[in-house]
Amino acid sequence: MATGTLSLHPVAHARSGGWSAVFALTLCVATLIASEFMPISILTPIASDLGVTEGNTGQAIAVSGLFAVLTSLSLSWLTAGMDRRTLLLGLAVLMLVSGLTVALAPNFAVFIVGRALIGIVIGGFWSMSAATVMRLLPENGVPRGLAMLNGGNALATTVAAPLGSFLGQYIGWRGAFFVVVPLAIMTFVWLWRTLPQMPSARGGKAASALGVLRKPAARLGMAAVALLFMGQFALFTYLRPFLETVTDLSISLLSLVLLAMGAAGLIGTWLIGRVIARSLTTTLIFAPLVMAAIALGLVVTGTIPVATAALLAGWGLVGTAIPVAWWTWLSRTLPEDVEAGGGLMVAVVQLAITLGAGGGGVLFDVAGYRATFIASAALLIGSAVLALLGARRSATTATAPSVA
Repeated sequence: MATGTLSLHPVAHARSGGWSAVFALTLCVATLIASEFMPISILTPIASDLGVTEGNTGQAIAVSGLFAVLTSLSLSWLTAGMDRRTLLLGLAVLMLVSGLTVALAPNFAVFIVGRALIGIVIGGFWSMSAATVMRLLPENGVPRGLAMLNGGNALATTVAAPLGSFLGQYIGWRGAFFVVVPLAIMTFVWLWRTLPQMPSARGGKAASALGVLRKPAARLGMAAVALLFMGQFALFTYLRPFLETVTDLSISLLSLVLLAMGAAGLIGTWLIGRVIARSLTTTLIFAPLVMAAIALGLVVTGTIPVATAALLAGWGLVGTAIPVAWWTWLSRTLPEDVEAGGGLMVAVVQLAITLGAGGGGVLFDVAGYRATFIASAALLIGSAVLALLGARRSATTATAPSVA
């Protein structure tokens, strides 16, 4: 039967290079995420060299996020019929071009163009990630493959800022961005050697990202994802001022707590495949409830350093791993439209992060950390409720008698 977007038959399941290709994709995502957030720690030298304000330079992150959203929403139907191997290799080349453009930018306008290019790669890669892993691995290996990608994401998010600061100190901000170039070349060669042909179905009409929302299960799931990331980033974005002013940690202890949270996140991505294998539905419902309990716990024990550190380690353990569960849900709920669904999920996540961080900032300034963390908990509980409703709807649909 022809599908609307991709033919997800096991083209690569029998290939010994399936896992090798997933490793290559993990290197790609780590490089992308490090590139996306590296400007955070080197804003001052970039602004000074390009003759703009630090505020303007900070828009480099907003630009990459904007183009990631636009790409994720449009890639599926714009590239209908294109072999996914060719598309992924093209994105690797675009990552190389972005690295060169940013590192050699003579002015701010060219710098922003380079940042827009990396946004296109981020949106394109993430919208295709679940569909690609499904075609590279057997069904029972998909959660582990997605966990590996998310582990690369978690590692890059943890090290991006300190790595940028370290490299910027010794080889300058341009040298720090130029590091992307050899990594992009390595990624391209690795993908070239390991990716099989992955033809996209030419028959039928390609599903659009927004078209996926016609399905009730998709609407409930995406709403749950939105509340999850809004709640997560309403709290996560303001951890540093919370730890400095409420927990009263020194900079060195604060860095240690954040590092421990990142390390717990890596452990979480390693464990999540086993947890999902036992029950995906339970994971989607209880993970945000655990995070909500941690948010409320921080309200109560935020002045106690040891308790706060333990709670944040738990936050990292669960919060970093839960996206793997939702990507697995996507691969099981929308197997015929997983690429279009992936594009929609990327857009939902990016917008939810923006809304959560923005709304959390307003609350943090106006009402303080308690109101912010309580709002975070409420959003996370809402995500769990929607996940429960979605599970019940799916169960009802599955047991309903078919009508001839």
